[in-house]
Amino acid sequence: MRPAGDSGLIQIVDANLAVASRRAGPHLACRIGCTQCCYGAFAINALDVMRLRAGMEALHAKEPEAAAAIEDRARAWIAEHGAAFPGDSATGALGTADQDRARFEDFANQAPCPALDPATGRCDVYAWRPMTCRVFGPPIRATGPGGEEALGHCELCFTAATEEEIAACEMPVPHQAEATLIETIGDRSETIVAFALLR
Repeated sequence: MRPAGDSGLIQIVDANLAVASRRAGPHLACRIGCTQCCYGAFAINALDVMRLRAGMEALHAKEPEAAAAIEDRARAWIAEHGAAFPGDSATGALGTADQDRARFEDFANQAPCPALDPATGRCDVYAWRPMTCRVFGPPIRATGPGGEEALGHCELCFTAATEEEIAACEMPVPHQAEATLIETIGDRSETIVAFALLR
């Protein structure tokens, strides 16, 4: 069950995204059907998993055929890529050893997310999507491997923007609020979307 604070966290992120999008205007290329960011596996946390599973439960109740189609894609995804998964393919838990992390860098980089509807280019779990998906596109501040901070954004966005224009569109991300909620649920494990979509 999702912690009560997750709804507030999502409201903050969505409000920040709306402000950043208004500032960015045409510099932000994100649209339905632009699916470049929907390819490649990425780690999601336990809070993301709870959100996705709550969404799938809601979808099963309202649109069971749509939910079944998503689950079919998730099973097919795991059948295709599961043997190379750098973790426990039975539970979906990502490995935490350095070698697992290194293997994950090259894992399923060209595979479409099973939540992506290939016919429409839509995310079928958009309302419940992971935090990584919610903040991708506009400029966000991230810490590099050497500890340096920099603004990063989708490579399809801000192609004609100046550094000043990019900086003016920075989207704040409430990392500490998310970390606090993860501490509350007491689960620091990570997985990927394909496993999270299956009950």
